[in-house]
Amino acid sequence: MSEPIPLQHLDAPRAEPAPPPAVEARELYKSYVGGDGSPLHVLENTDLAVQPGEVVAIIGESGSGKSTLLHLLGGLDVPTSGEVTIGGEPLGRLTEDELSRVRNEKVGFVFQFHHLLREFTAEENVMMPQLIAGKDPRKARARARELLADVGLERRLEHKPNMLSGGEQQRVAVARALANEPVVILADEPSGNLDPTTSEQLHELLFGVSDRHGSAMVIVTHDMGLAARAGRVLELESGRLVPRMPRIPG
Repeated sequence: MSEPIPLQHLDAPRAEPAPPPAVEARELYKSYVGGDGSPLHVLENTDLAVQPGEVVAIIGESGSGKSTLLHLLGGLDVPTSGEVTIGGEPLGRLTEDELSRVRNEKVGFVFQFHHLLREFTAEENVMMPQLIAGKDPRKARARARELLADVGLERRLEHKPNMLSGGEQQRVAVARALANEPVVILADEPSGNLDPTTSEQLHELLFGVSDRHGSAMVIVTHDMGLAARAGRVLELESGRLVPRMPRIPG
């Protein structure tokens, strides 16, 4: 009869390590020099961790630093101190070329102004981030067409921005933001220039594509209806993020 195998020799199943946050800020400070030469503190000891697939809304008064925070999270600006990581990659340790690669491949930006390239078609605008990343042009075109169809613009592939409505331009911007399958989408007042009906359509689109593509999303907004749809609402107050209960305007 064979000897029993000691329990210490049995390989216990190993738990899969948890994925890193899609984007994380630790002890973030940002200050500028004011007009009178004194320091102007915008962010003070700000912490934020957004998990993969999570949607977070950031609200706050005008001038509170919401856009500054979003620019820091996306590597468009440098903190005075503190650290930002995207998909576990610390931005402060990267060269400028490496930082450009991370911004292009891991972050999708949607701004209040669409910032589409006017001389290129909708399809070409969505192809552009992929081509910069070195993707094969045929695969980039196929991906662009798939994404434009996903945002309801399959019949606008050859239209340039001046041939599209404001809502359609923002839809192209959303498709472009998803081009390289980013770990996080950063949206800064994405419907700020749209009428109420078109804004609501864009909000439906943003949450739909985030859910379908599994991207985390951080939205800076004054629109409480949009903020209330997020999984978590934070208010930037006196340079720090404070949890808030979603409030749907009555």
